[in-house]
Amino acid sequence: MTTTTSHSLAIAAKGLRKAYGDKTVLDGIDLAVPAGTVFSLLGPNGAGKTTAVKILSTLITADAGDLRVGGHDLALDPQAVRAAIGVTGQFSAVDGLITGEENMLLMADLHLLPRSEGRRAASELLERFDLTEAAKKPVSTYSGGMKRRLDLAMTLVGNPRIIFLDEPTTGLDPRSRHNMWGIIRELVSDGTTVFLTTQYLEEADELADRIAVLNDGKIAAEGSADELKRLIPGGHVRLRFTDPAAYQSAARTLREATRDDEALALQIPSDGSQRELRSILDWLDSAGIEADELTVHTPDLDDVFFALTGGTKVPNQPKESVR
Repeated sequence: MTTTTSHSLAIAAKGLRKAYGDKTVLDGIDLAVPAGTVFSLLGPNGAGKTTAVKILSTLITADAGDLRVGGHDLALDPQAVRAAIGVTGQFSAVDGLITGEENMLLMADLHLLPRSEGRRAASELLERFDLTEAAKKPVSTYSGGMKRRLDLAMTLVGNPRIIFLDEPTTGLDPRSRHNMWGIIRELVSDGTTVFLTTQYLEEADELADRIAVLNDGKIAAEGSADELKRLIPGGHVRLRFTDPAAYQSAARTLREATRDDEALALQIPSDGSQRELRSILDWLDSAGIEADELTVHTPDLDDVFFALTGGTKVPNQPKESVR
């Protein structure tokens, strides 16, 4: 694994703490977000995700912690941090009484862009987010997905290299959510760093290079989606047979497998890795046994989330069918 130096981190937090009265929301958490990546912070409602975003985006102050965003010390130079970031909150910040274009131009004015440069930036972003046709219409007529796209377009007017997205797709239909995913991927491919909080575990699985699970004010686990999934036991390979003789032969040889005599199926503990699958297939070939179906069951982020935050979950359906 490549070691990440502090110079290559877009966001670095050590010992981040925040309390409201006697309630500790963030209890000394550490975060390290490499530049040009998507970092996702997961956690139950009230876990402190939004508080972390508000602190790192200078909206509120931390009680303690060494915090750096874009290479700038959050406590000593918050203005430099603000110049380097963009923030899209949980709720759309657009003005419904004016048009999409006017919202964009207003944001350009707030960034003190010259009028010609502001109009150019607004036009380019409206086109990039597929809002050109609606640009002259009041935002009150926009769909939820259009409002979220406009909100993100406004965030990009100042060309920030670090963007905080706090549950950006909450309430969107599946098509709009997938469209937003595409936009986020484009941003990262251009070198932008995205700090993402989300209620959708699938979203973190799809987008994030690294994921941290926040629970009771602490980081319960952190890693890539695959690394987190490997923390949870329960992965297995299921072999199903239609020939009772082949099933009995396989069951006699694979004594560690769990039998399902009614379904003529065997369940073998496995992490679903390519190496283990190849081993099972090689064994079947060498034994002259042919399974009619091989299915891999692997834990997903739902399993990880519920295991780390103390919830329960209905067992999953098969994730991948090999044969």
